[in-house]
Amino acid sequence: MEVDEMSGHGGSRAAGSWTPGKVADMLGISPVTLRTWATRYGVGPTLRADGRHRRYSDADVRRLQHMQRLIGRGIRAREAAAAAFSGADDVAPEVSADRRVDELEQAAEDLEFASIAALLDETLDALGAAAMWTDVLLPILRNLGGRWLRGDVCFESEWALTSEVSLALQRYVARFAKAPSERGVLISCCPDERHSLPVEVLRAVMVEVGIPAVYLGQMVPAETILGMASKLDPVLIVLWSMSANTVDDLVCQRLQRRGFEVVVAGPGWEGLNVHGAPWVNDLAGALNLAAEHLEA
Repeated sequence: MEVDEMSGHGGSRAAGSWTPGKVADMLGISPVTLRTWATRYGVGPTLRADGRHRRYSDADVRRLQHMQRLIGRGIRAREAAAAAFSGADDVAPEVSADRRVDELEQAAEDLEFASIAALLDETLDALGAAAMWTDVLLPILRNLGGRWLRGDVCFESEWALTSEVSLALQRYVARFAKAPSERGVLISCCPDERHSLPVEVLRAVMVEVGIPAVYLGQMVPAETILGMASKLDPVLIVLWSMSANTVDDLVCQRLQRRGFEVVVAGPGWEGLNVHGAPWVNDLAGALNLAAEHLEA
């Protein structure tokens, strides 16, 4: 079980106070191994309860979990401890996309929310948003979809993964956040569309390359889309729909009548004639259109 002081996952124990026995249980190792790590590598508990008993803080446990992941990737325990507790990345091995897929799938299956978050942050740092989506997340989502088709209900795993992906993308985008100095791109789901991960990734990829982008979220009311467009005056509006059932042609028409350039995105729009609005269904196509409108 992972420790997550924000969401509370990890049990009812007060945050920042974990006994060695509980930490060993969370890590799936023996108390003897945990004591050995503390003695040999200096990764013992940093808190002292009642002036006598030492306890592990949330940060201690997260570092131990990172150390354990590095050991699982082939790093020797001493070097893994140094990397996890000093923040040094030079000893970390190159992690293949397949390995990242396996680790994230297992964390999602076990509902290890904090571990999912840590792995996603690490993957974004290493690969960026586009490669994380194409090389890591899409294979996992396809695997989950295949399980659904075989009758293996995995709603909890999918929910854990997708909710943490959204949060990780928000953290990632915040690194690039700045007041836009020019008109940018407005990205919105159609009013009935709740599947938003692809356009959340699109927003992250855009800000990575310096394209100002505002993302409105899931199931955005039509009047909100129109009102935001009027106030932000974007150079381009991306209107996302995952399925034909959530397409809202009327919103597209109303935006076009007000003079906005609209691109319809996602498989829901495929094959539809949307009054001259171009259709894209891939990151590269959406990025190219955004760049063209910014340069125009």
